Amino acid sequence: MTEERRNKIAAILHESEEAVTGSSLAKLFNVSRQVIVQDIAVLRASGLQIVSTSNGYLIPKPRIRSHIRTLQSFHSGLESLEEELSIIVDLGGRVIDVMVEHPVYGEIVVALMINSRTDLEAFIRKVRNSDAMPLASLTDGKHYHTIEVPNSGVFDMIEAKLKERGFIPL
Repeated sequence: MTEERRNKIAAILHESEEAVTGSSLAKLFNVSRQVIVQDIAVLRASGLQIVSTSNGYLIPKPRIRSHIRTLQSFHSGLESLEEELSIIVDLGGRVIDVMVEHPVYGEIVVALMINSRTDLEAFIRKVRNSDAMPLASLTDGKHYHTIEVPNSGVFDMIEAKLKERGFIPL
């Protein structure tokens, strides 16, 4: 049953366009969330590229004609975080991750996989409902986002808007 469950989890993640929560998988297979965490670890060890996001697990799908770029940004506070991510998503970008350069631990990268307003709202809700601080709080607001855009024109619009709003120094 364990092998069969893992194969079904892999199939669900391959088919899903959105992240799938560990809780929903646990409920579907009538097991604990910890069993799902272990199954995901085994699937990763077998070579499956599963990403953990704040919205659940997913297997990144290849995008046709997309461009991946990294932006350096500065801000503090939840409202600024929400505005920054809203600009990226509303102008057609996909926020893949956030990275900070910590003076002790080096690069810390966390997958975000924010593809839409709905993903953004869920992420902001999680931040608000937790006692956790955004990753950029470790570096006085300095951080980097890897974003995916359909073309360089969209990237230029995002960059210009972030500069206009003060997230990127001029």
